[in-house]
Amino acid sequence: MADVDFAASTDRYRRELLAHCYRMLGSVQDAEDLVQETYLRAWRSRDSYDGTRAGMRTWLYRIATNACLTALEQRGRRPMPSGLGHAPGDDPREELVHGGEIPWLQPIPDKLLGDPSEAAVAQGSLRLALVAAMQQLPARQRAVLVLREVLDWPAAQVAQALDMTPAAVNSALQRARKTLGQNSIREDDVTERAEQRAVVDDYVTAFRNADLIALEKLLSHDVIMEMPPMLNWYLGRASYVGFMARVFEWKGSDWRMEPMWANGQPALAAYARDGDGEGYARHTVQVFTVRDGLITNLVVYQVDEIFDLFDMPPRLP
Repeated sequence: MADVDFAASTDRYRRELLAHCYRMLGSVQDAEDLVQETYLRAWRSRDSYDGTRAGMRTWLYRIATNACLTALEQRGRRPMPSGLGHAPGDDPREELVHGGEIPWLQPIPDKLLGDPSEAAVAQGSLRLALVAAMQQLPARQRAVLVLREVLDWPAAQVAQALDMTPAAVNSALQRARKTLGQNSIREDDVTERAEQRAVVDDYVTAFRNADLIALEKLLSHDVIMEMPPMLNWYLGRASYVGFMARVFEWKGSDWRMEPMWANGQPALAAYARDGDGEGYARHTVQVFTVRDGLITNLVVYQVDEIFDLFDMPPRLP
């Protein structure tokens, strides 16, 4: 295959391969590295590519999946605080405990995935809660689940890609589904983007007014708040609102909130008023899960590498 033909045939799949590798790895940087590895492997074996046996897209996905499996042999899973096995906090004023060097699950900016319509299509399979649950799966089960459930490959095709038997593929898929069921991952979590953003806009208004009553009305009864890199996490309206009261005591209610999208979900870049009163310092990236008009989960990242992923300047005037 000529160099020009190779680029023309493969470049169109780069963004969806990034989403695929992210589902497998839970890290944007690792996914970007594996996409580069995929294209390098494909380039090296381009002369042996046979379009009569597999389409270009299928061939690239096979290379990417196996590259991810090789990478996962050297990497641990990327958890969320609620996935580490300890109970939620029962005192929203307890000391916050840093998780040290834990490699947390990262959110992925929608801007890396293409235009909003493409991100909306990918929304169901890129939800932060689903990617977090998939981190509980062994690597090969994870690969089977993505290829069968997300890409809709037949079992025989997955078996060929992963050097398994169709029976082994079906068995792995059943075990993966059982694990996800135990993690209470619902398939109906996807809500219209406009509805999600409207709820988060109401949240921002309540936040800027330090209106705890209005905030509480926007939360589901079993809402979860997580705050990587802190190990603390909270379950339920009372704990959530109690923690927010603590935030307002710490930082006041003078914030700038810039709307974004991550994992097909509404997100915010939050900037808190500086102590000198002359600007706003970046504080957190917040990713919301909205279902039935209520916020069911909020993940609040205070991690420099996440700020960089979303191109957040250190300060705003």
